[in-house]
Amino acid sequence: MSKASPIHLESVSKRFGDIVAVERIDLDVTPGTLLTLLGPSGCGKTTMLRMIAGLERASEGRILIDGEDVTRLPANARDVTMVFQNYALFPHMNVFANVGYGLRVARRPSEEVRRRTLEALTLVGLEGLEGLEGRATNALSGGQQQRVALARALVMRPKVLLFDEPLSNLDAKLRRRVREEIRDLQRRLNITSVYVTHDQEEALAISDEIVVMNKGRIEQSGTPVELYTQPNNRFVADFIGSASFLPGRFDGDVTSVMDYHFPFKQEIAPGNVTVMIRPEAVELASNGEGLEALVVSNSYLGAFTDLVFSTAVGDLQATIPGEGLVAIERGDSVHLQFKPAGVRLLPRDDSTDLR
Repeated sequence: MSKASPIHLESVSKRFGDIVAVERIDLDVTPGTLLTLLGPSGCGKTTMLRMIAGLERASEGRILIDGEDVTRLPANARDVTMVFQNYALFPHMNVFANVGYGLRVARRPSEEVRRRTLEALTLVGLEGLEGLEGRATNALSGGQQQRVALARALVMRPKVLLFDEPLSNLDAKLRRRVREEIRDLQRRLNITSVYVTHDQEEALAISDEIVVMNKGRIEQSGTPVELYTQPNNRFVADFIGSASFLPGRFDGDVTSVMDYHFPFKQEIAPGNVTVMIRPEAVELASNGEGLEALVVSNSYLGAFTDLVFSTAVGDLQATIPGEGLVAIERGDSVHLQFKPAGVRLLPRDDSTDLR
């Protein structure tokens, strides 16, 4: 596998007529890391990926791979391969022919094609299946098809590996297993990768760094832990995980929501704020003190229980592990306390933040 190479985007924009899909993006991908572009449908993440791949041409700006300006180069000249959402396998070719297709197009010797194809199938864990090489791709399971698509990308030994929502067609349990396999393989090969998804749980599990996008722009980038615990604004906080949001006021010493003071660990300028409360930060108070609450819903999910509480300051979501949950039912009155690490104060734009 060739040495991992960084990706550099410099003021990159993409317009489709009057529609601005991506607007003046600056981005660096560290060599050997997996960076995820995360955001809702229409935010520009797939357009960015396709510009890196050479499947879309940037309207403005520059794209560099391994220090080379590839902005105007076609896809086949960029030393980049992509794993597509729908696998994009050739139905008239068997597994072996699909994986080795790019090498044959590049006119590599037949012995090299066979050797590298078998190596790629081994990398993705398909070497032990009897007769797999000659099997039609439509006779494979979804997970096997995705592995074949990954092997076809890896066989070219690219500098950069791109993933366009590669797991969206798999069921939940298989999706989790395949994403772990992709992450392990990316680390072992130390290959620079860019991964697109709208699934925040998938992004948190697989990424070295996440870029959260909205309306063609980057809202925030950072490690999964940074984005979850230190979101810059309500959009990022709401998109990365679940949370309750309350309009409040910070006076420099305490934060108040209708005279209730929430604990927090953070520096922020005094003024109007949005108080973000992660569901795991909500605890049942055993001493009868704290914020009085009424249980609105109670959903048992095995290892933990999801609850919604009605309080004087607003409705609050909570996720409480089984061992921390007493026998409470909908309609019960309880008291709540809060872990400071799960409470964050966000800037409040009164015109938009109370949606």
